[in-house]
Amino acid sequence: MERLFDFNHPFFRPLWLRILIVAVCLLWAMFEASTGQMMWAILFGAIGLYAAYGFFVTFNPREPEDK
Repeated sequence: MERLFDFNHPFFRPLWLRILIVAVCLLWAMFEASTGQMMWAILFGAIGLYAAYGFFVTFNPREPEDK
């Protein structure tokens, strides 16, 4: 079965894009927590942490495939 998220896709090669995605998820989690919506805060926090792990710990981009 394919992975749900392909963090190694060439689309995510630029560092600024990976930082932006993680920052938006974590900032949204903080916003939700500040408004008292803890379920959404936990959800977006988990997504942000998972993205940070995928983009900065295990990131190994592959070359685009010619079809």
